[in-house]
Amino acid sequence: MGSDVRVRFAPSPTGHLHIGGARSALFNYLFAKSQGGKFILRIEDTDQARNVGQAKEKLLDSLKWLGMEWDESIDVGGEYGPYSCMERLGLYKEYISQLLETGKAYYCYMTEDELEAEREEQRSRGETPKYSGRDRDLTEEQRQSYEAKGLKPVVRFRVPEGKDIKIDDAVRGEVTFESDGIGDFVIARKDGVPMYNFAVVIDDHLMKISHVIRGEEHLSNTPRQVLLYEAFGWDVPRFAHASLILNPDRQKMSKRDESIIQFVEQYKELGYMPEALVNFLALLGWSPVGEEEIFSMQQLGEQFSLERVSKAPAVFDTEKLAWMNNQYLKQADLDTVVDLALPHLIQAGKLPEDLSVDQKEWARKLISLYQEQMQYGAEIVELTELFFKPEIEYNEEAQDVLKEEQVPEVLIYFEQQLESTDEFTAATIKAAMKATQKATGHKGKKLFMPIRVATTGQTHGRSLEDSIELLGKDIVIARLKKVVNN
Repeated sequence: MGSDVRVRFAPSPTGHLHIGGARSALFNYLFAKSQGGKFILRIEDTDQARNVGQAKEKLLDSLKWLGMEWDESIDVGGEYGPYSCMERLGLYKEYISQLLETGKAYYCYMTEDELEAEREEQRSRGETPKYSGRDRDLTEEQRQSYEAKGLKPVVRFRVPEGKDIKIDDAVRGEVTFESDGIGDFVIARKDGVPMYNFAVVIDDHLMKISHVIRGEEHLSNTPRQVLLYEAFGWDVPRFAHASLILNPDRQKMSKRDESIIQFVEQYKELGYMPEALVNFLALLGWSPVGEEEIFSMQQLGEQFSLERVSKAPAVFDTEKLAWMNNQYLKQADLDTVVDLALPHLIQAGKLPEDLSVDQKEWARKLISLYQEQMQYGAEIVELTELFFKPEIEYNEEAQDVLKEEQVPEVLIYFEQQLESTDEFTAATIKAAMKATQKATGHKGKKLFMPIRVATTGQTHGRSLEDSIELLGKDIVIARLKKVVNN
Protein backbone atom coordinates (compact mmCIF):
# COMPACT_ATOMS: atom_id res chain seq x y z
CA MET A 1 0.00 0.00 0.00
CA GLY A 2 2.68 2.47 1.09
CA SER A 3 2.15 6.04 -0.02
CA ASP A 4 -1.36 5.21 -1.32
CA VAL A 5 -2.60 4.89 2.27
CA ARG A 6 -4.18 8.12 3.46
CA VAL A 7 -6.26 8.16 6.64
CA ARG A 8 -7.81 10.98 8.59
CA PHE A 9 -9.18 11.92 11.99
CA ALA A 10 -11.93 14.50 11.66
CA PRO A 11 -13.25 15.66 15.04
CA SER A 12 -15.94 18.27 15.57
CA PRO A 13 -14.80 21.24 17.70
CA THR A 14 -17.59 20.77 20.23
CA GLY A 15 -15.46 20.29 23.36
CA HIS A 16 -12.53 18.39 24.79
CA LEU A 17 -11.05 15.30 23.13
CA HIS A 18 -13.02 12.27 24.30
CA ILE A 19 -11.21 8.99 24.93
CA GLY A 20 -13.29 7.37 22.17
CA GLY A 21 -12.16 10.02 19.71
CA ALA A 22 -8.58 9.67 20.94
CA ARG A 23 -8.69 5.94 20.24
CA SER A 24 -10.03 6.54 16.72
CA ALA A 25 -7.26 9.07 16.09
CA LEU A 26 -4.69 6.64 17.44
CA PHE A 27 -5.89 3.72 15.28
CA ASN A 28 -5.68 5.95 12.19
CA TYR A 29 -2.25 7.22 13.18
CA LEU A 30 -0.88 3.74 13.89
CA PHE A 31 -2.32 2.34 10.65
CA ALA A 32 -0.67 5.13 8.67
CA LYS A 33 2.62 4.42 10.45
CA SER A 34 2.37 0.68 9.84
CA GLN A 35 1.72 1.21 6.12
CA GLY A 36 4.08 4.11 5.47
CA GLY A 37 1.06 6.27 4.67
CA LYS A 38 -0.22 9.74 5.59
CA PHE A 39 -2.26 10.83 8.62
CA ILE A 40 -4.51 13.84 8.03
CA LEU A 41 -6.23 15.89 10.73
CA ARG A 42 -9.37 17.66 9.54
CA ILE A 43 -11.88 19.72 11.52
CA GLU A 44 -15.57 18.95 10.90
CA ASP A 45 -17.09 22.25 12.01
CA THR A 46 -20.28 22.41 9.91
CA ASP A 47 -22.55 22.16 12.99
CA GLN A 48 -21.98 25.77 13.99
CA ALA A 49 -24.54 25.68 16.82
CA ARG A 50 -22.51 23.07 18.72
CA ASN A 51 -19.03 24.43 18.09
CA VAL A 52 -17.13 25.67 21.13
CA GLY A 53 -14.56 28.47 21.18
CA GLN A 54 -10.92 27.34 21.44
CA ALA A 55 -12.00 23.71 20.95
CA LYS A 56 -9.87 23.35 17.81
CA GLU A 57 -6.75 24.42 19.65
CA LYS A 58 -7.53 22.13 22.60
CA LEU A 59 -8.11 19.17 20.30
CA LEU A 60 -4.76 19.71 18.62
CA ASP A 61 -3.02 20.20 21.98
CA SER A 62 -4.44 16.93 23.34
CA LEU A 63 -3.38 14.98 20.25
CA LYS A 64 0.11 16.49 20.39
CA TRP A 65 0.34 15.64 24.10
CA LEU A 66 -0.48 12.01 23.23
CA GLY A 67 2.46 12.05 20.82
CA MET A 68 0.64 12.02 17.49
CA GLU A 69 1.98 13.94 14.52
CA TRP A 70 0.04 14.65 11.35
CA ASP A 71 1.11 15.22 7.79
CA GLU A 72 -1.65 17.66 6.84
CA SER A 73 -3.99 19.82 8.92
CA ILE A 74 -5.25 23.31 9.74
CA ASP A 75 -1.93 24.15 11.42
CA VAL A 76 0.58 22.63 8.98
CA GLY A 77 -1.37 22.97 5.75
CA GLY A 78 -1.12 20.56 2.83
CA GLU A 79 -1.95 20.24 -0.86
CA TYR A 80 -5.59 19.23 -0.23
CA GLY A 81 -6.59 22.10 2.07
CA PRO A 82 -8.26 23.95 3.54
CA TYR A 83 -8.67 21.44 6.37
CA SER A 84 -11.62 23.07 8.12
CA CYS A 85 -15.07 22.36 6.63
CA MET A 86 -16.41 25.89 6.98
CA GLU A 87 -13.55 27.07 4.76
CA ARG A 88 -14.70 24.64 2.05
CA LEU A 89 -18.30 25.83 1.61
CA GLY A 90 -17.73 26.85 -2.02
CA LEU A 91 -16.58 23.31 -2.85
CA TYR A 92 -19.64 21.74 -1.24
CA LYS A 93 -22.05 24.02 -3.12
CA GLU A 94 -20.61 22.87 -6.45
CA TYR A 95 -21.31 19.23 -5.64
CA ILE A 96 -24.76 19.95 -4.19
CA SER A 97 -25.63 21.75 -7.43
CA GLN A 98 -24.39 18.75 -9.39
CA LEU A 99 -26.73 16.40 -7.54
CA LEU A 100 -29.65 18.82 -7.94
CA GLU A 101 -29.03 19.16 -11.66
CA THR A 102 -28.94 15.38 -12.19
CA GLY A 103 -32.07 14.80 -10.10
CA LYS A 104 -30.19 12.87 -7.43
CA ALA A 105 -31.12 15.54 -4.88
CA TYR A 106 -34.04 17.90 -4.48
CA TYR A 107 -35.38 20.80 -2.43
CA CYS A 108 -37.65 19.98 0.52
CA TYR A 109 -39.84 22.67 2.08
CA MET A 110 -41.37 20.74 4.98
CA THR A 111 -41.26 22.59 8.29
CA GLU A 112 -40.02 21.04 11.54
CA ASP A 113 -43.61 20.88 12.82
CA GLU A 114 -44.72 19.02 9.69
CA LEU A 115 -41.78 16.61 9.92
CA GLU A 116 -42.45 15.89 13.59
CA ALA A 117 -46.15 15.29 12.91
CA GLU A 118 -45.15 12.87 10.14
CA ARG A 119 -42.76 11.02 12.46
CA GLU A 120 -45.35 10.83 15.23
CA GLU A 121 -47.89 9.32 12.87
CA GLN A 122 -45.37 6.70 11.73
CA ARG A 123 -44.54 5.83 15.34
CA SER A 124 -48.22 5.43 16.14
CA ARG A 125 -48.40 2.80 13.37
CA GLY A 126 -45.38 0.99 14.83
CA GLU A 127 -43.12 2.09 11.98
CA THR A 128 -39.53 3.36 12.19
CA PRO A 129 -39.72 7.11 11.50
CA LYS A 130 -38.25 8.27 8.21
CA TYR A 131 -38.93 11.03 5.73
CA SER A 132 -42.00 10.20 3.62
CA GLY A 133 -40.75 11.79 0.41
CA ARG A 134 -43.52 14.37 0.21
CA ASP A 135 -41.44 16.90 -1.73
CA ARG A 136 -39.58 14.34 -3.88
CA ASP A 137 -41.27 15.32 -7.14
CA LEU A 138 -42.45 18.91 -6.75
CA THR A 139 -43.48 20.81 -9.84
CA GLU A 140 -41.97 24.22 -10.49
CA GLU A 141 -45.34 25.73 -9.62
CA GLN A 142 -45.38 24.00 -6.22
CA ARG A 143 -41.85 25.17 -5.52
CA GLN A 144 -42.75 28.76 -6.34
CA SER A 145 -45.78 28.51 -4.06
CA TYR A 146 -43.62 27.44 -1.13
CA GLU A 147 -41.08 30.16 -1.92
CA ALA A 148 -43.85 32.75 -1.99
CA LYS A 149 -44.77 31.75 1.57
CA GLY A 150 -41.22 32.56 2.63
CA LEU A 151 -40.26 28.92 3.20
CA LYS A 152 -36.58 28.08 2.82
CA PRO A 153 -35.77 24.56 1.69
CA VAL A 154 -33.22 22.00 2.78
CA VAL A 155 -31.62 19.79 0.13
CA ARG A 156 -32.36 16.07 0.39
CA PHE A 157 -30.58 13.20 -1.32
CA ARG A 158 -32.84 10.93 -3.34
CA VAL A 159 -32.23 7.45 -1.91
CA PRO A 160 -32.70 4.68 -4.51
CA GLU A 161 -35.54 2.32 -3.65
CA GLY A 162 -35.18 -1.44 -3.12
CA LYS A 163 -31.38 -1.38 -3.02
CA ASP A 164 -29.06 -3.45 -0.83
CA ILE A 165 -26.10 -1.37 0.29
CA LYS A 166 -23.16 -3.68 0.94
CA ILE A 167 -20.17 -2.49 2.96
CA ASP A 168 -16.93 -4.44 3.02
CA ASP A 169 -15.78 -3.56 6.53
CA ALA A 170 -12.19 -4.42 7.43
CA VAL A 171 -13.26 -5.23 11.01
CA ARG A 172 -16.85 -6.42 10.75
CA GLY A 173 -16.81 -8.18 7.42
CA GLU A 174 -19.66 -7.65 4.96
CA VAL A 175 -22.47 -5.52 6.39
CA THR A 176 -25.69 -4.99 4.41
CA PHE A 177 -28.25 -2.20 4.78
CA GLU A 178 -31.57 -1.85 2.95
CA SER A 179 -32.07 1.52 1.29
CA ASP A 180 -35.83 1.39 1.96
CA GLY A 181 -35.11 1.76 5.68
CA ILE A 182 -33.13 4.96 5.28
CA GLY A 183 -35.37 7.58 3.71
CA ASP A 184 -34.22 10.60 1.73
CA PHE A 185 -31.76 12.36 4.03
CA VAL A 186 -30.79 16.02 4.28
CA ILE A 187 -27.44 16.92 2.73
CA ALA A 188 -27.64 20.72 3.12
CA ARG A 189 -29.40 22.89 5.68
CA LYS A 190 -31.64 25.83 4.88
CA ASP A 191 -28.65 28.18 5.09
CA GLY A 192 -26.76 26.09 2.53
CA VAL A 193 -24.25 24.65 5.03
CA PRO A 194 -23.82 20.93 4.32
CA MET A 195 -24.65 18.16 6.76
CA TYR A 196 -21.90 15.95 8.14
CA ASN A 197 -22.64 12.93 5.94
CA PHE A 198 -22.32 15.01 2.78
CA ALA A 199 -19.29 17.08 3.75
CA VAL A 200 -17.34 14.05 4.94
CA VAL A 201 -17.79 12.25 1.61
CA ILE A 202 -16.71 15.26 -0.44
CA ASP A 203 -13.69 15.85 1.79
CA ASP A 204 -12.62 12.21 1.95
CA HIS A 205 -12.81 11.93 -1.84
CA LEU A 206 -11.00 15.16 -2.60
CA MET A 207 -8.33 14.43 0.01
CA LYS A 208 -7.84 10.92 -1.45
CA ILE A 209 -8.64 9.14 1.82
CA SER A 210 -8.07 5.41 1.27
CA HIS A 211 -9.30 4.04 4.61
CA VAL A 212 -11.96 5.38 6.98
CA ILE A 213 -11.19 4.02 10.45
CA ARG A 214 -13.62 5.06 13.17
CA GLY A 215 -15.85 3.85 16.00
CA GLU A 216 -18.82 1.51 15.61
CA GLU A 217 -21.22 4.36 16.42
CA HIS A 218 -20.55 5.69 12.90
CA LEU A 219 -21.57 2.46 11.19
CA SER A 220 -25.15 3.69 10.74
CA ASN A 221 -23.81 6.71 8.77
CA THR A 222 -21.94 4.50 6.34
CA PRO A 223 -24.79 3.45 3.99
CA ARG A 224 -25.69 7.11 3.40
CA GLN A 225 -22.08 7.89 2.64
CA VAL A 226 -21.74 4.90 0.30
CA LEU A 227 -24.84 6.06 -1.61
CA LEU A 228 -23.25 9.48 -2.07
CA TYR A 229 -20.00 7.96 -3.35
CA GLU A 230 -22.00 5.91 -5.85
CA ALA A 231 -24.09 8.93 -6.90
CA PHE A 232 -20.89 10.74 -7.91
CA GLY A 233 -19.35 7.64 -9.46
CA TRP A 234 -16.43 7.69 -7.01
CA ASP A 235 -14.47 4.81 -5.52
CA VAL A 236 -15.57 3.96 -1.99
CA PRO A 237 -12.78 3.96 0.64
CA ARG A 238 -12.20 0.88 2.81
CA PHE A 239 -14.22 1.22 5.99
CA ALA A 240 -13.16 -0.15 9.37
CA HIS A 241 -15.42 0.28 12.39
CA ALA A 242 -13.78 -0.46 15.73
CA SER A 243 -15.84 -1.84 18.58
CA LEU A 244 -17.77 0.14 21.13
CA ILE A 245 -16.03 1.07 24.37
CA LEU A 246 -17.96 -0.11 27.42
CA ASN A 247 -17.62 1.25 30.94
CA PRO A 248 -16.25 -0.96 33.76
CA ASP A 249 -19.79 -2.29 34.35
CA ARG A 250 -19.85 -3.43 30.71
CA GLN A 251 -22.54 -0.89 29.84
CA LYS A 252 -22.46 1.39 26.83
CA MET A 253 -20.57 4.52 27.80
CA SER A 254 -22.21 7.93 27.71
CA LYS A 255 -20.62 11.31 28.28
CA ARG A 256 -22.65 11.60 31.50
CA ASP A 257 -21.12 8.36 32.80
CA GLU A 258 -19.21 9.19 35.99
CA SER A 259 -17.66 5.73 36.43
CA ILE A 260 -14.66 6.74 34.34
CA ILE A 261 -12.76 9.90 33.40
CA GLN A 262 -13.65 10.48 29.77
CA PHE A 263 -11.53 13.30 28.38
CA VAL A 264 -7.85 13.27 27.48
CA GLU A 265 -7.26 16.70 29.02
CA GLN A 266 -8.44 15.36 32.40
CA TYR A 267 -5.83 12.60 32.33
CA LYS A 268 -3.18 15.19 31.54
CA GLU A 269 -4.34 17.34 34.47
CA LEU A 270 -4.32 14.33 36.82
CA GLY A 271 -0.70 13.60 36.03
CA TYR A 272 -0.97 10.58 33.74
CA MET A 273 1.85 9.90 31.33
CA PRO A 274 0.80 10.27 27.68
CA GLU A 275 2.78 7.15 26.72
CA ALA A 276 0.73 5.09 29.17
CA LEU A 277 -2.61 6.44 27.95
CA VAL A 278 -1.60 5.74 24.33
CA ASN A 279 -0.55 2.20 25.26
CA PHE A 280 -3.86 1.63 27.06
CA LEU A 281 -6.03 3.07 24.29
CA ALA A 282 -4.24 0.99 21.65
CA LEU A 283 -5.26 -2.17 23.50
CA LEU A 284 -8.93 -1.11 23.63
CA GLY A 285 -10.17 -3.26 20.77
CA TRP A 286 -6.83 -4.18 19.23
CA SER A 287 -4.70 -7.13 20.26
CA PRO A 288 -0.99 -7.53 19.58
CA VAL A 289 0.73 -10.81 18.80
CA GLY A 290 1.93 -12.49 22.01
CA GLU A 291 1.36 -11.67 25.67
CA GLU A 292 3.31 -8.42 25.94
CA GLU A 293 1.24 -5.43 27.13
CA ILE A 294 3.72 -2.55 27.32
CA PHE A 295 4.49 -0.88 23.98
CA SER A 296 6.06 2.36 22.87
CA MET A 297 4.38 4.38 20.12
CA GLN A 298 7.01 3.14 17.69
CA GLN A 299 6.39 -0.50 18.62
CA LEU A 300 2.64 -0.02 18.25
CA GLY A 301 3.14 1.51 14.81
CA GLU A 302 5.25 -1.46 13.75
CA GLN A 303 2.72 -4.04 14.93
CA PHE A 304 -0.66 -2.42 14.26
CA SER A 305 -2.99 -4.02 11.71
CA LEU A 306 -6.71 -3.80 11.03
CA GLU A 307 -6.89 -7.61 10.99
CA ARG A 308 -6.27 -7.63 14.75
CA VAL A 309 -8.92 -5.01 15.57
CA SER A 310 -11.78 -6.77 17.33
CA LYS A 311 -15.48 -6.32 16.67
CA ALA A 312 -16.24 -7.40 20.25
CA PRO A 313 -16.83 -4.51 22.65
CA ALA A 314 -13.80 -3.23 24.56
CA VAL A 315 -14.09 -2.63 28.31
CA PHE A 316 -12.47 0.51 29.71
CA ASP A 317 -10.75 -1.00 32.75
CA THR A 318 -9.78 1.92 34.99
CA GLU A 319 -7.69 -0.33 37.25
CA LYS A 320 -5.75 -1.60 34.25
CA LEU A 321 -5.04 1.97 33.13
CA ALA A 322 -3.83 2.90 36.63
CA TRP A 323 -1.59 -0.19 36.70
CA MET A 324 -0.21 0.62 33.26
CA ASN A 325 0.50 4.23 34.16
CA ASN A 326 2.32 3.01 37.29
CA GLN A 327 4.54 0.83 35.08
CA TYR A 328 5.51 3.90 33.07
CA LEU A 329 6.00 6.07 36.17
CA LYS A 330 8.34 3.51 37.70
CA GLN A 331 10.52 3.59 34.58
CA ALA A 332 10.43 7.36 34.13
CA ASP A 333 13.28 9.65 35.19
CA LEU A 334 12.66 11.48 38.44
CA ASP A 335 12.44 14.92 36.78
CA THR A 336 9.46 13.73 34.74
CA VAL A 337 7.71 12.32 37.81
CA VAL A 338 8.35 15.50 39.80
CA ASP A 339 6.86 17.58 36.97
CA LEU A 340 3.73 15.41 37.09
CA ALA A 341 3.31 15.32 40.88
CA LEU A 342 4.66 18.57 42.34
CA PRO A 343 1.92 20.85 40.91
CA HIS A 344 -0.68 18.79 42.77
CA LEU A 345 1.05 19.29 46.13
CA ILE A 346 1.13 23.03 45.43
CA GLN A 347 -2.48 23.10 44.25
CA ALA A 348 -3.58 21.24 47.39
CA GLY A 349 -1.89 23.89 49.53
CA LYS A 350 0.70 21.47 50.90
CA LEU A 351 3.59 23.48 49.48
CA PRO A 352 3.93 27.16 48.49
CA GLU A 353 3.96 28.20 44.85
CA ASP A 354 7.39 29.81 45.19
CA LEU A 355 9.58 27.07 46.57
CA SER A 356 12.99 27.73 48.06
CA VAL A 357 15.95 25.62 46.99
CA ASP A 358 15.64 23.52 50.16
CA GLN A 359 11.89 23.08 49.69
CA LYS A 360 12.38 21.95 46.10
CA GLU A 361 14.95 19.38 47.17
CA TRP A 362 12.68 18.16 49.98
CA ALA A 363 9.74 17.83 47.58
CA ARG A 364 11.92 15.98 45.09
CA LYS A 365 12.96 13.45 47.75
CA LEU A 366 9.33 13.07 48.87
CA ILE A 367 8.11 12.35 45.35
CA SER A 368 11.02 9.99 44.75
CA LEU A 369 9.97 8.04 47.83
CA TYR A 370 6.57 7.31 46.26
CA GLN A 371 7.58 6.93 42.62
CA GLU A 372 7.33 3.12 42.77
CA GLN A 373 3.87 3.27 44.32
CA MET A 374 2.26 6.21 42.54
CA GLN A 375 -0.35 5.46 39.88
CA TYR A 376 -0.70 9.05 38.64
CA GLY A 377 0.62 12.46 39.63
CA ALA A 378 -2.38 13.74 41.60
CA GLU A 379 -2.23 10.68 43.84
CA ILE A 380 0.87 12.12 45.53
CA VAL A 381 -1.38 14.32 47.70
CA GLU A 382 -3.12 11.36 49.32
CA LEU A 383 0.02 9.22 49.47
CA THR A 384 2.05 11.85 51.33
CA GLU A 385 -0.64 13.04 53.72
CA LEU A 386 1.35 11.95 56.80
CA PHE A 387 4.13 14.45 55.99
CA PHE A 388 1.78 17.41 56.27
CA LYS A 389 -0.14 16.44 59.40
CA PRO A 390 0.70 18.45 62.53
CA GLU A 391 -0.62 15.66 64.74
CA ILE A 392 -0.89 11.90 64.34
CA GLU A 393 -4.05 9.96 65.09
CA TYR A 394 -3.20 6.36 65.91
CA ASN A 395 -5.78 3.83 64.73
CA GLU A 396 -6.59 0.67 66.63
CA GLU A 397 -3.92 -1.39 64.88
CA ALA A 398 -1.28 1.26 65.59
CA GLN A 399 -2.33 1.52 69.24
CA ASP A 400 -1.97 -2.25 69.64
CA VAL A 401 1.64 -2.01 68.38
CA LEU A 402 2.45 0.78 70.83
CA LYS A 403 1.10 -1.28 73.76
CA GLU A 404 3.78 -3.94 73.32
CA GLU A 405 6.12 -4.17 76.34
CA GLN A 406 9.38 -3.46 74.48
CA VAL A 407 8.12 -0.22 72.93
CA PRO A 408 9.22 2.30 75.61
CA GLU A 409 12.75 0.89 75.69
CA VAL A 410 13.07 0.93 71.90
CA LEU A 411 11.67 4.44 71.46
CA ILE A 412 13.65 5.99 74.33
CA TYR A 413 16.97 4.63 73.07
CA PHE A 414 16.17 5.48 69.43
CA GLU A 415 15.23 9.04 70.40
CA GLN A 416 18.49 9.43 72.32
CA GLN A 417 20.44 8.24 69.27
CA LEU A 418 18.70 10.78 67.04
CA GLU A 419 19.30 13.59 69.55
CA SER A 420 23.02 12.93 69.41
CA THR A 421 23.33 12.99 65.60
CA ASP A 422 24.71 16.12 63.96
CA GLU A 423 23.33 15.18 60.54
CA PHE A 424 19.74 14.02 60.10
CA THR A 425 19.92 11.81 57.00
CA ALA A 426 18.60 8.41 56.00
CA ALA A 427 22.08 7.00 56.60
CA THR A 428 22.40 8.36 60.17
CA ILE A 429 18.81 7.31 60.94
CA LYS A 430 19.57 3.77 59.75
CA ALA A 431 22.69 3.78 61.95
CA ALA A 432 20.57 4.92 64.92
CA MET A 433 18.19 2.00 64.38
CA LYS A 434 21.10 -0.45 64.25
CA ALA A 435 22.51 1.02 67.47
CA THR A 436 19.08 0.66 69.10
CA GLN A 437 18.88 -2.97 68.01
CA LYS A 438 22.33 -3.68 69.45
CA ALA A 439 21.64 -1.92 72.74
CA THR A 440 18.12 -3.29 73.39
CA GLY A 441 18.37 -6.69 71.76
CA HIS A 442 15.10 -6.09 69.92
CA LYS A 443 15.08 -6.64 66.17
CA GLY A 444 12.79 -7.18 63.21
CA LYS A 445 9.17 -6.14 63.73
CA LYS A 446 9.76 -5.67 67.46
CA LEU A 447 12.19 -2.89 66.59
CA PHE A 448 10.99 -1.36 63.34
CA MET A 449 7.22 -1.47 63.87
CA PRO A 450 7.15 0.71 67.03
CA ILE A 451 9.48 3.23 65.38
CA ARG A 452 7.34 3.35 62.22
CA VAL A 453 4.07 3.69 64.10
CA ALA A 454 5.37 6.31 66.56
CA THR A 455 6.89 8.50 63.85
CA THR A 456 4.45 8.08 60.94
CA GLY A 457 1.26 6.74 62.49
CA GLN A 458 1.29 3.89 59.97
CA THR A 459 1.91 0.17 60.33
CA HIS A 460 3.39 -0.07 56.84
CA GLY A 461 4.75 2.33 54.28
CA ARG A 462 7.74 3.38 52.25
CA SER A 463 11.40 3.20 53.36
CA LEU A 464 11.39 3.98 57.10
CA GLU A 465 14.70 5.84 57.26
CA ASP A 466 13.78 7.97 54.22
CA SER A 467 10.36 8.74 55.68
CA ILE A 468 11.88 9.79 59.01
CA GLU A 469 14.43 12.02 57.25
CA LEU A 470 11.67 13.78 55.33
CA LEU A 471 9.56 14.31 58.46
CA GLY A 472 12.48 16.18 60.01
CA LYS A 473 14.38 15.84 63.26
CA ASP A 474 12.25 18.13 65.44
CA ILE A 475 8.93 16.51 64.45
CA VAL A 476 10.24 12.97 64.82
CA ILE A 477 11.77 13.56 68.26
CA ALA A 478 8.62 15.32 69.45
CA ARG A 479 6.48 12.37 68.30
CA LEU A 480 8.77 9.82 69.96
CA LYS A 481 8.68 11.72 73.26
CA LYS A 482 4.90 12.09 73.11
CA VAL A 483 4.38 8.36 72.69
CA VAL A 484 6.84 7.51 75.49
CA ASN A 485 5.28 10.04 77.90
CA ASN A 486 1.67 8.99 77.28
